[in-house]
Amino acid sequence: MLLKFCGLRRQEDVALAARLGATHCGFVFHAGSPRCVDAVAVSRLESGAMLRVGVFTGQDSGEIARIMRLARLDMAQLHAGQSVECARRLGPERVIRVLWPQRYGDAAALEAAAGQYADSCALYLLDAGRTGGGSGRTLVWEDLEDLRLPHPWLLAGGMSPANLRQALARCRPDGVDCNSGVEDAPGRKNARAMTDMARLAGRS
Repeated sequence: MLLKFCGLRRQEDVALAARLGATHCGFVFHAGSPRCVDAVAVSRLESGAMLRVGVFTGQDSGEIARIMRLARLDMAQLHAGQSVECARRLGPERVIRVLWPQRYGDAAALEAAAGQYADSCALYLLDAGRTGGGSGRTLVWEDLEDLRLPHPWLLAGGMSPANLRQALARCRPDGVDCNSGVEDAPGRKNARAMTDMARLAGRS
């Protein structure tokens, strides 16, 4: 199972994520977020074998590409209204497309929406809420039980060691993305919670 720790700011948290076997580490480039980071600061964080992901909410492809170069990022997680053309300019193999299931009436509508992005991304991330950026709220996992998407997908939205086992019993994501559910404060991860999350996800 893929495991992404997001909203990272400190070297000690990035290093722990790597030791725990996480596959992806996420850095937020949204000025309104308490977890927002600077590209140069991110470039100095050592992340081992994890794929480095930038979370973008409003930037165009040129700005995203510039930040990706500076911060040594492997992938861009597109959270807002970036177009298919924007994703293609970045390179589909480098894009995680965020979808919000609440925007769609049922799984069939969600699958149809995902299909529109199939040739411009490598992964999907399903989050709660209807707008860009993480919400910290959980999805209705049962609604995703039989979901069939063209690419692997990560389950996000308030994921923590307290609810991961239940979430996995109710739907079948290819991975999980966790942020606020493993924190003591925004951008300050809790080592015990991260360790428990990795164990439950089968990474350590």
